[in-house]
Amino acid sequence: RVGIGIYCTDSIKPKLIKKNDTMLFEDTYRTIAAPSKGFFKDRGSKFIGFAFPVKMDGEVKALIGRLRTEHDKARHFCWALRLTPDRLVFRLSDDGEPSGTAGKPILNTLLSADLTDILIVVVRYFGGTLLGVPGLINAYKSAAAEAINSAQIVERTVNDVYILSFDYQKIDEVMKIIKNENLQMSKQLFDISCSLEISIRKSRVNKVIEKFNKIAGLKSQFLVTL
Repeated sequence: RVGIGIYCTDSIKPKLIKKNDTMLFEDTYRTIAAPSKGFFKDRGSKFIGFAFPVKMDGEVKALIGRLRTEHDKARHFCWALRLTPDRLVFRLSDDGEPSGTAGKPILNTLLSADLTDILIVVVRYFGGTLLGVPGLINAYKSAAAEAINSAQIVERTVNDVYILSFDYQKIDEVMKIIKNENLQMSKQLFDISCSLEISIRKSRVNKVIEKFNKIAGLKSQFLVTL
């Protein structure tokens, strides 16, 4: 079973569901710098926790698929995903374990560590002995915690991405603001008509866009928050 926010579904959906259709943003968030791994064992069952930094829920299917190929003898692949600093935006799956014994403990571990933009998958090799509900909750929580403990935690900023469209004659004015504000450019097209894709720290968006809007003929279009 896969859970999305406060909803549940039996398949992986490409769109996140937001409670009350709202999104809460902060200026910074904590995530992991690179994939990491943790291990927990209880009464013969092995629980291997894999943590991955992710930016889109579309990455989940491929990552879990790779783990299923690499661990084809494992019985369960339980996971939890957080995206954005909004604590109400998440997805999880018990993958055949009793409801609430796997995905939720993994998610709670992420919430306790205050980490987002992260997927944790716990792969279980069954050892022949039933662990019961408390045992399963502890095992999945512990494997997730071990994966986090072995990871490098980093703090990143929440950024809004905009496309700027302007005439080539205005390029010096545009580039001056980009340099002074230390903005990142991801895509650019310089021709008679120019366009730039830039990232602006969320707390600076209003002031920076106001500067760009003072350039005659320039148009700014919001794309996405990352």
